Amino acid sequence: MIYPANIEQKIDFTVIREELRRRCASPLGRERVEAMGMETDFAKVQHLLSLTDQMRMAQSDPMLSFPRGTIHDMRESIARIRIAGLFLDEAELDDLRKTLSFAADLETFFASLDEQRYPLLKELGNLGGLGTLGSLVGEIDRILDRYGKLADHASPELAQIRRELANAQGSVSRTLASILRQAKADGLVDADAAPTLREGRLVIPVPPGYKRKIGGIVHDESATGKTVYIEPQQVVDANNRIRELEGAERRERVRILQAITDKLRPQTELILSNQRMLAEVDFLSAKVSLSETLHAIRPELHDEPLIDWSDARHPVLWLHYAPQNKPVVPLSVRLKASENRVLVISGPNAGGKSVCLKTVALLQYMLQCGLLVPVAEQSRAGLFTHLMIDIGDEQSIQDELSTYSSHLRNMKYFLRNADAKTLFLIDEMGSGTEPLIGGALAESMLRELVSKQAFGLVTTHYTNLKHFAEQTPGVVNGAMLYDRGAMRPLFQLSIGQAGSSFAIEIARQTGLGESIIQYATDLVGEEHIDYDKQLQDIARDKRYWENKRQSIRQKEKELEVKIADYEARLSGVKQQKKAILDAAREQAAELLQQSNATIERTIREIKEAKADKQKTKEARAKVEAMKEQVGKPKALKDFKDLKVLKNTVPVAPSSTASIVRQRTLSFSRTLDLRGYRADEALEKLIAYMDDALMVGAGEVTILHGTGTGALKQLTRDYLNDLNRRRRKRGQIALDFGDGDVNHGGAGLTVVKL
Repeated sequence: MIYPANIEQKIDFTVIREELRRRCASPLGRERVEAMGMETDFAKVQHLLSLTDQMRMAQSDPMLSFPRGTIHDMRESIARIRIAGLFLDEAELDDLRKTLSFAADLETFFASLDEQRYPLLKELGNLGGLGTLGSLVGEIDRILDRYGKLADHASPELAQIRRELANAQGSVSRTLASILRQAKADGLVDADAAPTLREGRLVIPVPPGYKRKIGGIVHDESATGKTVYIEPQQVVDANNRIRELEGAERRERVRILQAITDKLRPQTELILSNQRMLAEVDFLSAKVSLSETLHAIRPELHDEPLIDWSDARHPVLWLHYAPQNKPVVPLSVRLKASENRVLVISGPNAGGKSVCLKTVALLQYMLQCGLLVPVAEQSRAGLFTHLMIDIGDEQSIQDELSTYSSHLRNMKYFLRNADAKTLFLIDEMGSGTEPLIGGALAESMLRELVSKQAFGLVTTHYTNLKHFAEQTPGVVNGAMLYDRGAMRPLFQLSIGQAGSSFAIEIARQTGLGESIIQYATDLVGEEHIDYDKQLQDIARDKRYWENKRQSIRQKEKELEVKIADYEARLSGVKQQKKAILDAAREQAAELLQQSNATIERTIREIKEAKADKQKTKEARAKVEAMKEQVGKPKALKDFKDLKVLKNTVPVAPSSTASIVRQRTLSFSRTLDLRGYRADEALEKLIAYMDDALMVGAGEVTILHGTGTGALKQLTRDYLNDLNRRRRKRGQIALDFGDGDVNHGGAGLTVVKL
């Protein structure tokens, strides 16, 4: 069940439907787009998503070649020829030939698919008898030429008739040309006169005064009466023959078309089955085309109400911004029965709250229509039986409904029909009436929806709803982040704390007088203002630590890469050590073997020389020399005895220059300290000046505003202290002072490095 009836317009699904229609190649596919709707049966949605995903994989597989062809809607023509005697004309036969040829190509493609990887596509290919009408394609090819016209060889009779017809037409043309040349020579017709057709017969144009000069039959005259068209007597019989042959050709054409239609008639159901399959293929291809544009995927599907999306992007915004190369800020949302079912989103106006709601509604609706959705790979999704939204102004003059009344009517429907499988989305809940009562009613209705265990997203500015989310199990706060320094929304959803509306800051930015702002602050009370500031501080601190966490993760990744590199190099060194030691041992063993052989040979020589002194002395010298050689490799016992080879690659330390280069690229010449407490401002100032000196910024601007003057004094005190330390080290002191009066004056400090 969906509510209201115009939900597709409200969540911009009409744009998605039109995109799909535009990508279909046939009216059949476009009809499938029109018939598409939200499904609630898990098995059916699973089937639709899997079929689309398999088609996406098959079309992008470089080892496969998805066929391209033409699909014509033949249903009306096929229905007509069910009546005996009626037949398809040449244009219809040509359309059928192209359609059936594409079906045959698809059959070949489906047959080539791996059943383990593409089971649903294989099943689709087996339905409807795709390509089994190949013999009919051959029959049509036999009688039609490549231009879709009946070929001369469609039958021997047709070939004979067309030969005679061509001869007769040629004879008439030659006779007329001869008559016309003579008439021009006699001055009976204009010099530029030429034969023309009237009532299917070749005639020549003649001025009325000379019509009796050229004997023949007058067939027509011009509107002005200045020309008559005469069929000369010499060609009357030949033209009669041409008319007879043309009639014979028409009869033979009808006979041939009736004959081929008689062969098609028993196959009409199979042809229509082919049409349904081709419509499905066209529809699937359109869905794949859209998914490729959106970088959409099939998330892990669960048979329960669940939203667990990472980096979800609004599809319509994606389509709008992609041609402009503008990014769409992703959001991550998690609603689960055992955790948080309801998310209450707060934040400034124009900060993205409504877009967040529409993103969730549109993606869930697309998913349950069997469309792939633009989310990250690790995302999970479930199904909801009911989808209810209250987005936008439903004010109606005809029904005498105000905006608030229409919201209450929607809430009445929600409360009556919501259950544990409902997803509701409410924009600015409780707005449109007196804030105190509106907020109280909104909290009461939200409490009832939570008690029904429904799932939902709600946007609000009401503080009591933020407190309700903090205190109620199953409900969680979310904030649309805002850059307080730059005074601009970040369009990022942060779950876990409430968001500030930044009403005071935005009012001050627009130039509203301080007295008015102070009076408003006094009216609502410091407690409310402090609560709002605390929300801002929490959001800022969370963003700061999130950035720190991201930085640490990045450095951890870099460290992992370096460790892996070092380990690889160390492994190489160890292998090199082993290779050297092994080679040394082999060399030692070889030398030992050689020395043993030398000793044995020497002993033999001594014996043979009968212990001759000179011979014995020479033999001992050889043995000593060999022992010295054998002793050398034995010294290679440990790794410390090895020497580094000249061609080894040293391990490079981390480059300070690259760090400086990275900081230089990201460095801003302006630091905005407005809105920060003194300790925060000092921390940022210290870090900023360190970076400025490191990158050699030249000149920087510190924006502190005038206000109470505390931030300006803090800035100047730090710079003076920095100069004292620089002088002690023998460094040049920094020059600083107020900015140009036309560009901020005393509200900023310009530092020359």
